[in-house]
Amino acid sequence: MMKETLDFLKEKATKDTAFTYEILIVDDGSQDSTVRIALEMAQQEDIKDIRVVSFEKNRGKGGAVIQGMQYTRGEYILMVDADGATRFSDLDALQVKLKATERDGLGVAVGSRAHMVKTDAVVKRSFIRNFLMYSFHKVVYILGCRGIEDTQCGFKLFTRKAAQAIFPNMHVEGWVFDIEVLMIAQQLRIPIVEVPVAWQEIDGSKVSLMRDSIQMALDLLIIRMNYISGIWKIKPLLKAEVDEVDKKEAKC
Repeated sequence: MMKETLDFLKEKATKDTAFTYEILIVDDGSQDSTVRIALEMAQQEDIKDIRVVSFEKNRGKGGAVIQGMQYTRGEYILMVDADGATRFSDLDALQVKLKATERDGLGVAVGSRAHMVKTDAVVKRSFIRNFLMYSFHKVVYILGCRGIEDTQCGFKLFTRKAAQAIFPNMHVEGWVFDIEVLMIAQQLRIPIVEVPVAWQEIDGSKVSLMRDSIQMALDLLIIRMNYISGIWKIKPLLKAEVDEVDKKEAKC
């Protein structure tokens, strides 16, 4: 996955001398050699901006992403899973759509696998896996995250301003953190665009279908109830930012 990423970014930087990038690898308390290999790779590369953040204890995928976002420095920030299930070159498609959609520096582009529902990659999966997938989508819709067909794809691009507005408001550190990210973005009226991406299922997933599906459903209910009851609050955008978004929406 890192080789594909580096090949793509190096070629892009060669074609456009104004293009710069950094890679931030977040290791969520793993017990293997991830940190050592990542640091060795950073030392071997001729670019300086490969950094590694490592946690002593596992915090969950959401916790790793939320903390990692605090260390980023780019104008655009791509959240991507390390399993290589998504083709990294699809970054270009997300960036084009995001730049066309963002308002006053605010925007989120969501990689989507929704177009693959009828393909063999999904159809030939087990009945229980597809049943849980459709059930999860239904629960997400009922609990209020609507208008986005694929909330869980690990390939999302944020403007820096959007990331700074969303992630300090986050509470959930488990698998369903993506839902809270999008709910906060919708609440703040940050433009969201869904972009089809290439995807393939990778063996070795740490997700337990039954256990994690039940936990995700409970987490979704907790998220919704905490926001409805006012226990969790979202820090609003500054009034000047809201006014600017309103003006641009009025022109559309």
